Amino acid sequence: MKKFALMVMMIFAVSSFAEIFSYTEYLPVYKSEKIYRIITKRVPYQECWEEEVPVSESGNEGTVGALIGGVAGGILGHQIGKGSGKTAATIGGAIVGTIVGKSLAERQARPGYQIVKRCRTRYQESKERIIEYKNYATFNGQEIVKYSSTPLKEIKVRVTIEY
Repeated sequence: MKKFALMVMMIFAVSSFAEIFSYTEYLPVYKSEKIYRIITKRVPYQECWEEEVPVSESGNEGTVGALIGGVAGGILGHQIGKGSGKTAATIGGAIVGTIVGKSLAERQARPGYQIVKRCRTRYQESKERIIEYKNYATFNGQEIVKYSSTPLKEIKVRVTIEY
């Protein structure tokens, strides 16, 4: 414990006699290099157009045709059938009428056209060149480098001396 206390007192005694001072020095730049950097930016934009697409005039021609055909076939079957076969003729006529009516209605349906707006996202790429300067100077035989947006004539250095 005594050694530790003695060591702390010695460090304190030595540091109380230490001197520190700082000054600023301007070092001449002996070389400036241009540095190019290319940055690519992607900006999204929409490209839209109108397009004609075929559509049927009404979506229920087949359904309406099947209903009308079924009713007509049922009526015809009911009139043709006699006795116990009357019910079977009515059902058969309705089924055949439904199939024929639907097929005729779909065949006669004329396609129409509708204008639809379509869009897609595209990207515009732009390249930007950024120019920086790498400036070189020397201080006590050591090379110092500082980056800047313009070439420098001198580099500011803060020098601290402690003794």
